[in-house]
Amino acid sequence: MKTEKFKQIKSTHTYLKENNNKYTENIAIIAEEQTEGIGTKGRKWHTGSNKNIAISILNKTQKDITKLEGLTTEIAKRIQKTMQENYNIRLNIKEPNDLMLNGKKISGILTECNTIGNKINYIIISLGFNVNEDKFPSELENIATSLYKETGKIFDKEKITEDFIKTLENII
Repeated sequence: MKTEKFKQIKSTHTYLKENNNKYTENIAIIAEEQTEGIGTKGRKWHTGSNKNIAISILNKTQKDITKLEGLTTEIAKRIQKTMQENYNIRLNIKEPNDLMLNGKKISGILTECNTIGNKINYIIISLGFNVNEDKFPSELENIATSLYKETGKIFDKEKITEDFIKTLENII
């Protein structure tokens, strides 16, 4: 899958939503920093500066809308499996769209679909994953965590990003 990287962007998800017609095939948009990252229900997603993963994948599938059932949970299961198999990190899924580590949120998934009739026009899968963050805003300190905060180790953010793209590229 092709990728485009941004040093800073308002939101990878919003970027793909506004520019989906620019792409004729699937693509992953990766940002070192999001200034207006979004989560579900219009919440903000804290990205930090080059310490965490902010990625959105545009899938230009033309499949039937029935293929979407359980998609967000399947994404969470694949991320969970990737972290267990590649990094020996056990994440818990808080359905439908959160991944937890030691009772705190480490990742959020946002999926958005555009349809024409019963056919999918495109899907945007966005993933925020806290990798090497060492300090969260005070309002998130007790509910959010990162791999670094839980293990004391620095992780290769680019490698984890590649692993996530690989596990999600053929999800639909």
